[in-house]
Amino acid sequence: MAFTDPVRIELADHLENPGDSWQVAGTVPVSSYEVGEKEFALDDGLSYDVVFTHTGDGVLLSGMVRAEVTGTCDRCLDPAHFTIASEIQEYYLFREPEETGEDDDFEVLPEDRVVDLAEPLSDAVVMDTPFVVLCQPDCKGLCPHCGANLNRETCDCAARAEEERVMSDDNPFAALKNLTFDE
Repeated sequence: MAFTDPVRIELADHLENPGDSWQVAGTVPVSSYEVGEKEFALDDGLSYDVVFTHTGDGVLLSGMVRAEVTGTCDRCLDPAHFTIASEIQEYYLFREPEETGEDDDFEVLPEDRVVDLAEPLSDAVVMDTPFVVLCQPDCKGLCPHCGANLNRETCDCAARAEEERVMSDDNPFAALKNLTFDE
């Protein structure tokens, strides 16, 4: 499912002979996209640089899509910035083949020879979006007790909780804390 408006490229006047190539570059003014329940902002839209190549029985689309993305850090909830640089590859046949297999990955080129790049661009961005988004690789996250951002401040909640656990009667070794060794 594409998250952009159609990005229509007309191939009618290009790629007349097998081996012909045509390079197309552009920017799609997309401000945001979603992956699951996460929303990401595209700072400068989505830029692409692709090459269409006439292969004899179809057209091969290959290239790159790039974007500067801002999301929310999964650990500390601060803004997280990352770059997407993903490859695109699609294959469009001039006509439906007589025999197809389950693993065949192609589309049939419409008679007007117009290709919509919206879905391949969207798929490439979504596939290159990290599953876990971090503001920095060593993000310490939030304290589960007081909610402090551990990247900016420290708290003694973890030490206090450990001390309470050790001193607690619920500790399986609590009976040993009063044990003395007399010689």
